[in-house]
Parts: sequence; C-alpha cells; structure tokens
Amino acid sequence: MVKGENKGSGPAVLDKQPCPMCKKNTLTLTESETEVPYFGKLFVFSMSCSNCGYHKADVESEEQREPVKITFEVEGDDDLKTRIVKGSEAKIKIPHITTIEPGPASNGYVTNVEGILNRVKHQIEELKENEEDTAAKKKAKNMLKKLQKVLWGKEKIKIIIEDHTGNSAIISEKAAVGKLK
Repeated sequence: MVKGENKGSGPAVLDKQPCPMCKKNTLTLTESETEVPYFGKLFVFSMSCSNCGYHKADVESEEQREPVKITFEVEGDDDLKTRIVKGSEAKIKIPHITTIEPGPASNGYVTNVEGILNRVKHQIEELKENEEDTAAKKKAKNMLKKLQKVLWGKEKIKIIIEDHTGNSAIISEKAAVGKLK
C-alpha cells in the first residue's frame, strides 16, 4: 500500500499477505486516513496475522514534522481526556513510574492520557504478579497506588513524549512542545 492510494473511501485492506513471523499467507494489512483536530491528517497502518496472532500498528502524519519533545502535566479529570497521538518510534516517560522505549514490537496509536496511564498500569500489574522479590513487589504496588490516584484526579503526574519522527503529539494548549535534542 502506498500513501494516498486510499482517497477517503474507507480503509484499504490487503488480505492473505505473508506474515513476517510465521511466514503463512494469513496477514491482513490495513491503511486508513483520519483527521485529528489541531494535529492534521494521519495515516493509520496495521498488520494482523490470523494464524500466529502477530500484530503491528503505526500512525504517520501526512506532513513531514520535526523531531519533538512534548511535556504535559496531568492535574485533574479533564486532563485525562486529552488526546494523544503516539508514533511507534516515540519514547514515553512518566517520571518515577516508567519509561516506555520504542522497539520492534512498539505500536503507534491514537488514544488519550487515561488510555496511556491504563496501559502503564496494566504492565505494572503484570510485572507485580510475576515478581518474586518482595521489595520489587512493594515498589510496583506503590506505583499502582500513585497511578490510581492520578486516574481519580487526586494526584498530579507528568507525561513526556520524545519522538524523533515527529509523528506524536499531545493535543492541549497546556502541552509544552519543544525540539528534541
């Protein structure tokens, strides 16, 4: 699929493609366009294999963008609804909680602050379940308490997105946008 071949007529879909993991012709490729207010047009790509379960998704801005660092302070309920565009190459930092590094399995997506925090919460819950060290379990428990307080609007937290491709954004006047060094 090539950018622009789907001129707003719904998603472009290619079925029965070779999967990069299991090599069977069970991969479905999808490309669609969407408009994100105050960001612009996005191309949304995904690959899903019905045989092995492989999945990869990404978003790409229609226009070429500069590398970007966005800092956002989550201060209450309204901030949880703030729209986030996260490219697959983006690094997400939540100080004193976690850093999510991009890698081969990293996906791009459009969500909101609450969605990001719930993803992080789910990952920490899984780590806590599999952790045997009591100190590490306690640390995970404290991180989960902090995240829950943020989700209830009772505590503040900072989210930082660094994306060298420029395909990420936090759509808010409160977001501090700078150049990535």
